[in-house]
Amino acid sequence: MENKISDSSAEKHVEKLVAQLLQEADPKGNRIEFLGRQFDLGLAWVHFDEGCGGLGVSPKLQAKVSASLGRVDAPSCWPRNPIGYGMCGPTVFTHGSDDQKKRYLRPLFTTEEIWCQLFSEPSAGSDVAGLTSKAIKDGDEWIVNGQKVWTTLAHVARWGCLVTRTDPEAPKHKGLSYFVVDMTDPGVEVRPLRQMTGDAEFNEVYFTDARIPDEERLGDAGDGWRVALTTLMNERVAIGGTQAPRGSGAIGEAVQLWNGLDSHKKTVSARDQLMKLWGKAETARLTNIRAGENRVKGVPGPEGSTGKLAFAENNKEIYAFMMQLLGADGMLYGSYDVERSSTSMSSKTPQQAFLRSRANSIEGGTSEIMRNILGERVLGLPGDVRTDKKLPFNEVPQSI
Repeated sequence: MENKISDSSAEKHVEKLVAQLLQEADPKGNRIEFLGRQFDLGLAWVHFDEGCGGLGVSPKLQAKVSASLGRVDAPSCWPRNPIGYGMCGPTVFTHGSDDQKKRYLRPLFTTEEIWCQLFSEPSAGSDVAGLTSKAIKDGDEWIVNGQKVWTTLAHVARWGCLVTRTDPEAPKHKGLSYFVVDMTDPGVEVRPLRQMTGDAEFNEVYFTDARIPDEERLGDAGDGWRVALTTLMNERVAIGGTQAPRGSGAIGEAVQLWNGLDSHKKTVSARDQLMKLWGKAETARLTNIRAGENRVKGVPGPEGSTGKLAFAENNKEIYAFMMQLLGADGMLYGSYDVERSSTSMSSKTPQQAFLRSRANSIEGGTSEIMRNILGERVLGLPGDVRTDKKLPFNEVPQSI
């Protein structure tokens, strides 16, 4: 359905639907009702098919929807369900059955059902394909055992995107399968991981004879790596590829802090450092806009790693600079009491944001992995030597 109408006609159609949404639903009223109407009008993911929260038009028009709704402070799916909106939703749309799309996408977008992503394991972080959790077929179900780690919002999630090993005799990238798992299943146990911010938005998740119906598989059995790549590519765009307004985000916070400083603290060297950081942030923002304009289809490519890498490294540098501006006040953190947040990646103070930013270069793929992807898939450089790529997984030496 995509691009059956011209860009100008599609843009006018989207603008008309946004106006209709604001006329029919109060952005200051019930959040779930507003988001539900947004989904029904095709303004949730505009590049998805009609009936799936989309219109079948270019994904770049989603930024116009977001900007229009942002001006009236309309509710958004993203703060409450970032994993669902940015990663799981696109994966369900790309690989799910018609029944799965109909069942999952609308309550995901309205935030009635929160989602999480179950990929990393204690022995398989950056090397996701080296995971050891397993699923064994039992009639029309799969029995899952294993452990996942660093699972954001698992403690409030209704559903999870799960990758497990279903064929240990196949090479590690070939023996994986991808499932939608019910996080309320009695075989699923969620334990909090306390972070240095005091929050516990991350979790470790244990599967003990958890049962998943075969109909909840996304893609074919053994094709889980290809499905997982859809999630990973969207994850990098969701984390670092947003087309934010100029001067927003971390650099906006740094400028605000600078403007509030006493004049004697505004040294020439600090001003120069702030301007260099502004330049980096603006370069990353414009690069993301260009990448979005060039992306015709809804599934991102390896270029999404550029935005994710820049986001992670810029954030760490900007918040470290803010701590320098604060001086001794940067050590005044407040409370380290554990909070089980119902939202993700939000910080209340510059001090908390500084500590939280340390995770940016790990989550969604480490900065080292992003550089590998850019080197191999974008620049065409020789890849790392991978001696285990074609071996049956049960013959690959394990570190545990």
